[in-house]
Amino acid sequence: MTRNECAAWLRERDHFCILTHRRPDGDTMGSSAALCLGLRALGKTAHVLENREASPFLSACHAGLSKEEAAEGDTLITVDVASPGMLPKAFEPLLDRCALRIDHHGSATSFTPVELVDPCAAACGDIVYDLLLELGVTLTKEMAWRLYIAVSTDTGCFRYANTNAHCYTVAAACAETGAELYPITQELFDTNTLGKLKMQSYIVENARFLCGGKAAVCAIPKAMEETVTKDDMEGVPGFLRSIEGVKISATLRQTEEGGSKMSVRAVPGYDAAAVCARFGGGGHKGAAGASLTLSLEDAAEVVAEALKEAVEGGIGN
Repeated sequence: MTRNECAAWLRERDHFCILTHRRPDGDTMGSSAALCLGLRALGKTAHVLENREASPFLSACHAGLSKEEAAEGDTLITVDVASPGMLPKAFEPLLDRCALRIDHHGSATSFTPVELVDPCAAACGDIVYDLLLELGVTLTKEMAWRLYIAVSTDTGCFRYANTNAHCYTVAAACAETGAELYPITQELFDTNTLGKLKMQSYIVENARFLCGGKAAVCAIPKAMEETVTKDDMEGVPGFLRSIEGVKISATLRQTEEGGSKMSVRAVPGYDAAAVCARFGGGGHKGAAGASLTLSLEDAAEVVAEALKEAVEGGIGN
């Protein structure tokens, strides 16, 4: 659907329940909250389904907006969910009931009857902002700081290659509401906890550098991850890629089921989504992810080989 068609679809329905993705980031949390507030501004009943995987800082986006369970007659919407595998395990029973997917991932899997997908959008926050305008909703401070979290996190505080003019338009609109945006920027991009520094130190000490340093992979054991908080894990994939000379990188973390979750980051000229597609995942050229049933050690080996092929021209660039 177009944004206009999606706005009409939303006007015709009510009792919305909005779903976010597993290991939620600022985009899925912020844009889902802003959409929820926008629908409420229209007199609709709207909630965000509580995502217990969210960090304490990002959970604040859903304060006063969430509920624990989706009701039988709810209209289910997913935001920033590129594939069914990105839904938290607790949300999986709701998959067949999802009616609308709002997303910006180019390499994605359709799983809803209708969808609004714009791979040119840097963040779902951009799309939700446009939807609010289409719906005739006046942007409030409460919507604005959440949208700012969405757009700023997915663009790395407007530093990543996906940053475009529209991102700045959204940020400017958020600022014009009078919302306090500096504390958000400081918390997300200019604050390092001891736990975050500890995790970065682990990555520096344990990362494997391949292809003359152009590729890097680091497997993070559950035992190590448990020594820090969820907030400390924010930005871990980007940190590995930020090391001088690294063009494409992958961090791997253990899942509760005993498998592995990979996050790939890449600079222009390399395709993180193509690497992840090899394992059934997807995302953007600059940032993508996938889930593997392999143990952390085995996953690190196969992912390392995939990164080598990406650098050497086999896949991904």
